[in-house]
Amino acid sequence: MQNTTETGPDAPIDVTPLLDDPYAACAALRDAGPVHRITGADGHPAWLVTRYDDVRRALADPRLSLDKRYAAPGGYRGFALPPALDANLLNMDPPDHTRVRRLVVKAFTPGRVEALRAPVRRIADELLDAMAERGRADLIADYAGPLPIAVICDLLGIPDHDRRDFLAWSDALITPDPSRPELMKQAIGAMLEFYTGLIAAKRAEPGDDLLSDLIAVRDDAAAGEDGDRLTEDELTSLAFLILFAGYENTVHLIGNAVLALLDHPDQLRQLQRNPAELPTAVEEFLRFDGPSPLSIRRFPKEDMEIGGVRIPAGESVLLSIASANRDPARFPAPDTLDRGRDLSGHLAMGHGIHYCLGAPLARLEAVTALDALLGRFPELRLGVPRGELRHRRALRARGLISLPVTW
Repeated sequence: MQNTTETGPDAPIDVTPLLDDPYAACAALRDAGPVHRITGADGHPAWLVTRYDDVRRALADPRLSLDKRYAAPGGYRGFALPPALDANLLNMDPPDHTRVRRLVVKAFTPGRVEALRAPVRRIADELLDAMAERGRADLIADYAGPLPIAVICDLLGIPDHDRRDFLAWSDALITPDPSRPELMKQAIGAMLEFYTGLIAAKRAEPGDDLLSDLIAVRDDAAAGEDGDRLTEDELTSLAFLILFAGYENTVHLIGNAVLALLDHPDQLRQLQRNPAELPTAVEEFLRFDGPSPLSIRRFPKEDMEIGGVRIPAGESVLLSIASANRDPARFPAPDTLDRGRDLSGHLAMGHGIHYCLGAPLARLEAVTALDALLGRFPELRLGVPRGELRHRRALRARGLISLPVTW
């Protein structure tokens, strides 16, 4: 791979190796230089930051904005969403980010998340009950996918019959078919219609759920009461972000963790004997093969340097979480799954003010899902040759298309 670490006329690096073999590609880029000019998933150029120290600093640098108003024309921008879905935390800087995050963070306090442990375990056991008699399953379709969908939908108060449609919409957004761009547009349109209708229904008949609480905050503030305010677009976008991110990250975390254990049977058996070690194990799974290879794109508010490379204001910057978490300067023998290593400071959930809002819930779901699965099926093994497994070809998500297992 060509190293392009200055704002010259050189062509951006092709991202195909990052899709086909991301950790080997990251290692090559990291060795070649701290920052590289690449072609983003949408065909537009971006700067990719690869080394741990640079990525960590950049994640917390206020000069790097998530607000698209700072983006120069012609750069990588990510999803093209309508305003009613785009006014979310992934596109905001303070003070708007601070205001909106304050309203929703109350749903993810340690106490509230801990109260979900028993419901999450109940859902996990029900899914495993449905799988048990068959002796085989696709762990993504039958377990890792339905679990976070059920949890987040219960949290938001979304009816059971709407959940299957959401899975199809999510797949269209995560791994769009380049030969059929209309499918992504259709999914976005269907999602917008769904959330608009859901909010209207919750307004008419509020429930004991997070979305009803957020609607009350929006409507009470609009009526003139003191407190933080949400616009209607911010309300719709929050519902979209909580459901979409809550599903996407957790399904890939669980699937990647199970595959890592199947690839390391000694560690699988150790965790079956000592399930109390699962919380620490999940941190290593996050570092070793996390669900988000890249942070959300950022735009410098001014000309700046990262890793000694000058990046002009407004150009798109992608921070490689996958590369940073495999940087040997921070994590010795980074390509080894080692639950005993110092895991402080891994960046799988971000860093700074944009640290993942749902991280406590994702961790609880992963620990609970693995505990239930390993306890129920002590002879769990891969159901197909390892070489037949395929990951989604996406820069922004690292996850398996399917994970056939037997027991």
